[in-house]
Amino acid sequence: MTSPTTTTLILTVLLFIFTSTSTSSNSNHHFGPTTNRDPQNLQPNKITVLINGFSETRIPILQSLAATYSLSPLVSSVLVLWGNPSTPPRVIDQLALNLSLSSDSISLHRNPSGSLNDRFLPRLNDIRTDAVLVCDDDVEVDGASFEFVFRVWLTNRERIVGVFGRSHDVDMNRKEWVYTVHPDRYSIVLTKFMLLKSDYLFRYSCEGGPRMVRMRKIVDSVRNCEDILMNFVVADSTNVGPILVGAKRVRDYGDARNDEGKISLGLSGRKGEHRKNRGWCISEFHRALGRMPLRYSYGKVVDSIGEQGLCRKGGKLVFCDQ
Repeated sequence: MTSPTTTTLILTVLLFIFTSTSTSSNSNHHFGPTTNRDPQNLQPNKITVLINGFSETRIPILQSLAATYSLSPLVSSVLVLWGNPSTPPRVIDQLALNLSLSSDSISLHRNPSGSLNDRFLPRLNDIRTDAVLVCDDDVEVDGASFEFVFRVWLTNRERIVGVFGRSHDVDMNRKEWVYTVHPDRYSIVLTKFMLLKSDYLFRYSCEGGPRMVRMRKIVDSVRNCEDILMNFVVADSTNVGPILVGAKRVRDYGDARNDEGKISLGLSGRKGEHRKNRGWCISEFHRALGRMPLRYSYGKVVDSIGEQGLCRKGGKLVFCDQ
């Protein structure tokens, strides 16, 4: 007969093995080819919101954004993905409590590692919608624009739809790819506010073989560029560019041009280093994949078009359709 001490030791060892295997599986993105969901079991007209959280100074804004999203009739659930492994447990516990008290459709998920790749884990047990909104904890888009972005996506389900556009380009002198902004075209939508098909989370995390593993390691090496890599994944599948939508009101608390000083700036606050790193990522992704899948898109989809002539009303010049 096994003694209680021996039984406890065996259970402890088994628990350690299971925990280690589970964590390794998530952080290294080792998923079997048959573990994806059946698309027919996903809600076609609802959204799962994935809010990336990292900085404790942004928690008040994060809580407010999560609560706002949860109130939308378009939203099935809100998953707050906490990516900072150094955050004290008491802070995590309090955040989880506050979020649950705000709405039973909001849940906190502590990522298995500090990797930015973890924000694209497929989360098969928690995402039950065809659409996912990947967004940051410091960007607020008005409700009408949020609904409009979703309507645009419903007619373009295979593409990424968002409100922040950037571009790749070639430096002819250095013969290398660069990350930039063009006034007339774009090829990258940022994860500040990115709506896409949930299937792409699985493709990013679980498919692509050694090439994709190498590209995810590039993301980890610079702690950047996960959004660019997702644009690579989608463009390689669709052979078309993303769709940029004009929002009526967007508040970007993490923009380096803010002067309130109330919250910490994001990666983009280090402009020179940030842009250089992202250009390097584009070059490395191209080298790993062996081709350049990014495609340019042109123009911005807007909710309505009005003649913006000026009229005099009440002694003031205002847009006539106001």
